[in-house]
Amino acid sequence: MKILISNDDGIDSPGITLLAEELKKIGEITVVAPLTEQSAVGHAITVKSPLRVTKHYINGKFFGYAVDGTPADCIKIGIRNLMKEPPAIVISGINHGSNTAINIIYSGTVSAAREAAIMDVPAIAISITSHEAVHFEFAAKLSARLAMMVINEGIRSGTLLNVNIPDLPKEKMKGILLTQQGKSKWDDIYEERVDPYGKKYYWLTGNLIQADSSLDADQFAIKNDYISITPIHFDLTDYKTYSAMKEWKLDNLLKE
Repeated sequence: MKILISNDDGIDSPGITLLAEELKKIGEITVVAPLTEQSAVGHAITVKSPLRVTKHYINGKFFGYAVDGTPADCIKIGIRNLMKEPPAIVISGINHGSNTAINIIYSGTVSAAREAAIMDVPAIAISITSHEAVHFEFAAKLSARLAMMVINEGIRSGTLLNVNIPDLPKEKMKGILLTQQGKSKWDDIYEERVDPYGKKYYWLTGNLIQADSSLDADQFAIKNDYISITPIHFDLTDYKTYSAMKEWKLDNLLKE
């Protein structure tokens, strides 16, 4: 089984190193990851400049390919150019920090998996809920087990699984929940600061507004020490509004 691995934290991230070591046990891996950190770049792709790909080594041993682009770039070039045949599955992670609720639209980790789904390759995005995570080993093992389950059970074409794992020892986790994307979101503000030369600059900051109160929601699940698994599709159509708008007389917009 061929597995493509990527992330948004960069090819030097400890999360992707441990993930690769674990996935080697179940398949033939190819690592294609950003040369530098690409957190919160969303689903951006590079169209106005060339992409450079370099072989990346760890302790003198070939590890994978570093791309000076975005996570979505990595998936595109990995599948179309660097792999001799398409992978059976794509795993993106292990991300430092959770990717839940509205926040997933910004996530490079999720976007790498979503790009694979767009290309009709089953995909999983894996995040651990701390920027100073220490329990990567468990997250890596869970990723490998879930990858095998996806291969054996199958998921609908165009769908990815977004997985968030509390940064806790296994025995302290309450279980695994199948969840929906929550509605929590960040209340952002650009904090005005002054540099040493007296010039103003702005730094993004803010607080997460907890809008979820059910274990059916990804954000609430992880806050209560559950592993959250959410199936996600790239179809953004609001079907309720679509149905309601069928009653609108849209042709009137063309009348003088």
